[in-house]
Amino acid sequence: MIYVLVTLLVFVVMEGITWLTHRYVMHGFLWYLHEDHHQKGPGFWEKNDAFFVIFAIPSWLCIMLGSMNQNYWAVSIGAGIALYGFAYFLVHEIIIHQRIKLFTRSNNRYIRAIRWAHKMHHKHLHKEEGESFGMLIVAKKYWDKIRRDEKLKAV
Repeated sequence: MIYVLVTLLVFVVMEGITWLTHRYVMHGFLWYLHEDHHQKGPGFWEKNDAFFVIFAIPSWLCIMLGSMNQNYWAVSIGAGIALYGFAYFLVHEIIIHQRIKLFTRSNNRYIRAIRWAHKMHHKHLHKEEGESFGMLIVAKKYWDKIRRDEKLKAV
């Protein structure tokens, strides 16, 4: 049971790690890998996709080495990172950017809020002056915008 809790805790902590990495690494010294995500070019693949591998490596190492050494704390940490990676893929790649066309329309308030927050992040084409660097947690101002839109539709 403790290992399940560790996995879930790591999943939650990954949102903070993702925010920090996105803000200070992707919009910092590794901007050259992230830039094509803000200034879309031709083709399906982006240099930004390298971050999938960068985040997958510690997950894989924790799971593999933890399994080999029967260190289930490490396996749980790796599983939490992997679970967050799956959530990232589902939310960022499929729901938000629709790189795979599965969920193209939604009336779900959370999905609309997260899409709006991400749209506000992408209005900045350069690494400076960014906003909304997280993925799963949506700031209050974006929820407020969705609620205002709903009230305008109701009128």
